[in-house]
Amino acid sequence: MNKIGYKVGDIVFMKKSHPCGCHEWEILRVGMDFRIRCQKCAHMVMLPRARFEKNVRRIVSSLTAD
Repeated sequence: MNKIGYKVGDIVFMKKSHPCGCHEWEILRVGMDFRIRCQKCAHMVMLPRARFEKNVRRIVSSLTAD
């Protein structure tokens, strides 16, 4: 099974849209829980890792500075 490495600052496209209509979220915290922020209205949500990985569809943009 392929594990994707999510990093703080990545923008991800989620399966379901936020009530404001946006599907894109910025990752603010990575660990057992993920904190993500809506790119349209700036609402922040905390999700367990399993739920986040189930609902993410793709990485829209990624920070490449490693």
